[in-house]
Amino acid sequence: MSALAEAMVDLGAIADNVRAIASITGTDLMAVVKADGFGHGAVQVARAALGAGARWLGVTSVAEALALRDAGVTAPTLSWLHRPDDDFGGLVDAGVDVGVSTTTHLRAVADAAHLLGVPAMVQLKADTGLSRNGAAGDDWPELVGWARKYEREGAIRVRGVWSHLIDADLPGAPELHRQVATFEEALRVARTAGLDPDLVHLANSAAALSAPRTRFDLCRIGIALYGVDPFGANGPGGFGLRAAMTVRTSVVNVKRVPAGTSVSYGPEHVTAAPTTLALLPLGYADGLPRATGGRGEVWLGGRRCPIVGRVAMDQCVVDAGDLPVAIGDPVVVFGPAEGDANPPTVVEWARWAGTNPHEILTGIGPRVARDHLHERAQTS
Repeated sequence: MSALAEAMVDLGAIADNVRAIASITGTDLMAVVKADGFGHGAVQVARAALGAGARWLGVTSVAEALALRDAGVTAPTLSWLHRPDDDFGGLVDAGVDVGVSTTTHLRAVADAAHLLGVPAMVQLKADTGLSRNGAAGDDWPELVGWARKYEREGAIRVRGVWSHLIDADLPGAPELHRQVATFEEALRVARTAGLDPDLVHLANSAAALSAPRTRFDLCRIGIALYGVDPFGANGPGGFGLRAAMTVRTSVVNVKRVPAGTSVSYGPEHVTAAPTTLALLPLGYADGLPRATGGRGEVWLGGRRCPIVGRVAMDQCVVDAGDLPVAIGDPVVVFGPAEGDANPPTVVEWARWAGTNPHEILTGIGPRVARDHLHERAQTS
């Protein structure tokens, strides 16, 4: 391992997760590969997901969409968050669907399509209660009206109507039912205006797995694609998901210290008894949240060992107790259980940091080398 740490990405797990989710939903799936595939590698994840049966890819930006095209990934792709002066011509030319939430953006997309002489594929987003992107209230009839006008002129084709859910990871939440009803009304308004979308989609990972009414034509799969149960440890489970990422490193220094030894900045930790301290070359610049000092654990020497003291930018210290630790010993920061090994999961790291698994995965920094397992099998 040439890098100080590495993230092993099991593309076989990505493929298995696609198949497991598809068997539950019975719909087409969109593999959401924004933020470099949640830190796993967008191109590699896209190929694995498509090879396992996913039909669509979802990204946030022009740059993310065109990076897939530059890598030779030609599958249907939706890009959904843009400035009104973005390169819509580049998206249209690359055959990427454009998510549109305002008439300002719609006009810019139509203008770009006019210049190219090719209709833009557009998917209109309705705001059903999240109050982020999407058109709500009187803005929605205006948006669909202008979309129909541009469609008649040949500038665009409205391929999809979609929205995003607030709290689908809370089974039985009343807001979910209100959002579905709002979405169905938005769809009725669009069709009454003369639009005939091929794709209607609302469900994210949690809804796809647990709320059949939200599935429509397509389910957008984000965190579940990467093997994380969107409901956490207290959810219904039983979805057959496999964690795709394992972050590992090795010990770079070892010290046997007496009781009363201060550790790291502050110090916020002083040893209560003689112990062995192991130094790991991972810090908050690599995605270990500073808040996990004194809370987080790693797998070292056949057991979980706590991180003690503050996590620094490049390193952290682990209390190995009386384990016979040596420089070079392997360490698993998080990953799936394997054999007798029971390392922390990304869900546990999220709890220690007071955040969600999405932030932990996307926060694994570029100094952590990615090693994609089974990549050749996914691309052959």
